[in-house]
Amino acid sequence: MSVLEIILGAAVLLISIILVIICMMQEQKPQNATAALTGASNDSFYDKNRGRTKEARLKKITFIFSLAFFVLILFMDIVMPLLID
Repeated sequence: MSVLEIILGAAVLLISIILVIICMMQEQKPQNATAALTGASNDSFYDKNRGRTKEARLKKITFIFSLAFFVLILFMDIVMPLLID
C-alpha cells in the first residue's frame, strides 16, 4: 500500500465516523398524519428562522461531509487505480 492510499483510507474512515455522529445528533421530525392529510403548516417564528438553528447547521455540516465522502470514494475508485499502474 502506498502512502496516498493510507492517507485517503484514514480520511474516509474519519469522515464516515463524523457522519455517523452528526446523523445521530440530529433530531427526528415527528410524522404527524393529520398535518399530512390536511396540508396544515406551522408559520411560527421558529419555522421562519429555521436556517439559523442548530438543526440547520447540523444539516449543512452533514451535507458537506457526505459530499466530501462521496468525492473521496469516487477518487479512490476511479483515479487511484490509474495512479498505481
